Amino acid sequence: MIAGKDKGRTGQIIKVIPATNRIVVEGINIVSKCVRPRKANEKGGIVEQPAAFDASNAMILCPECGKATRIGHKVVDGKKVRICKECGAVLDVKASKAKATAKKASKKAAKKKADDVE
Repeated sequence: MIAGKDKGRTGQIIKVIPATNRIVVEGINIVSKCVRPRKANEKGGIVEQPAAFDASNAMILCPECGKATRIGHKVVDGKKVRICKECGAVLDVKASKAKATAKKASKKAAKKKADDVE
């Protein structure tokens, strides 16, 4: 969160509502709701749950540098990926895994080529 009563707190996104540009984040913007019992064996009472807030009040947390960051775009291995504006790390999990496997494959190929030369 970059604004509001929970400024500085972090959490996982539970739900995205693109029509209204709002998100629901676990443990952020907790509100109390009165709940009536729907069945004979249920209890009513006050339940705390996260409420939706505007997506502009949140930023993505970079896994590499650990800072809230703006997002940039870059083409890596023919795919457009999201990158951290602070440190340049790839934020897309699938792309970063593909990049890591490509790096391992190139190291294996270089090692095999060096072994063949000897």
